[in-house]
Amino acid sequence: MAAEQEAFDERLRDPLPGAELERRWAAARAAMRAAGLDALVVQGVNNYSGGGYFRWFTDSPAPAANPRTVLFPLEGLMTVVEQGPMGAERTFDGKSAPHRGIGKRCYTPSYPSVVYTGSYDADLVAREIRAAGYRTVGFVAGMTTYHSFGERLKEQLKDCRLVEATALIDKLKCVKSPVELELVRRTAAMQDEVMQRVLEHLRPGMHDYEVAAYAQYQGQLLGSDQGIFLCSSAPQGKPVGSKPPIEQGRQLRKGDWFKLLVENSGPGGYYTELSRVMVLGKASEEQKDAHAFALEAQQDTVRRYRPGKPCREVFAEYAEFMTSRGMPVDRRVYSHGQGYDLVERPLIRHDEDMVIEEGMYFACHPGYVNERVYSGICDNFLVGPGGAIERLHKMPQQIFELG
Repeated sequence: MAAEQEAFDERLRDPLPGAELERRWAAARAAMRAAGLDALVVQGVNNYSGGGYFRWFTDSPAPAANPRTVLFPLEGLMTVVEQGPMGAERTFDGKSAPHRGIGKRCYTPSYPSVVYTGSYDADLVAREIRAAGYRTVGFVAGMTTYHSFGERLKEQLKDCRLVEATALIDKLKCVKSPVELELVRRTAAMQDEVMQRVLEHLRPGMHDYEVAAYAQYQGQLLGSDQGIFLCSSAPQGKPVGSKPPIEQGRQLRKGDWFKLLVENSGPGGYYTELSRVMVLGKASEEQKDAHAFALEAQQDTVRRYRPGKPCREVFAEYAEFMTSRGMPVDRRVYSHGQGYDLVERPLIRHDEDMVIEEGMYFACHPGYVNERVYSGICDNFLVGPGGAIERLHKMPQQIFELG
């Protein structure tokens, strides 16, 4: 059924087609059945890192901090536990957004800053598990779950078998469907436009935070609702990387360089990320050389995104490339999968056991730094049919001279 034929609350922005949600639920249940699981517990507590598991099941984002938990059964409708009036409950038929697939919402006023409420959500989830008679329950994305919730749930369900089930969902979540990839492309196009508008707006006298705020505003006008914007400026000859808002107080001057990293989600909640360097004047030869190396390092990695290739091998070959050029091996996660989460599996790293597959897309952002210059570049790349690589961002891969 097409999205326009479904029943949606008019307040919803870019809801998924029901067929996409049904696809996910069917795939999750097939994996659960093979693993002998009666239900999954998924908690989301963060909008851009880890909350994507909750959204994958419900098409709703996690909050900024307050927990939202979904109990996903092998059969039947989901139950959601979230912040609200103590003891309140609402029931649904699971047919209309934003309650598709959901049969019950249970509410409790719990807050991470109020320690004695730490058991409230777990008590409600445990009650629902016992009432349904589930015996084997899988935890999904334990790192996104509050400690007090997990400990209380284990205490309450000593007669149940609680098992780790994140890998089951990772295998499904990281390979994107055609519906998802269309939203991903829209996100990349949105970020291209945000960066272009920043290029036209940037000028001496602005503070770094003003540029970041402008970028965020433009993103929201273009369909974004979450994300972070890291940036920094410096005189030429001084290396400074991406900085968080609390370190964005510097004022730009003529001749400075400026680096902006746009990490916001687009329509439907999917993340891509885009970074470019700008100069309020002319770029130095050092900057040009650093940029050329960062671009070469990115291209060296991207050409290794081949279906069936282990991610740890991609990293090992990247490390060999860096060493051959006399450069240190990047200790950050310089390339990684994305989706509902800004960083999701698979990672291009030594400890990742997944392999590259068609339908995965990656952020790739190698950097170059010495005592005088910092340069980096970030774009997203899709592994398409037959292993064809598509750069999702169309922004030119250059230093932008604005003087």
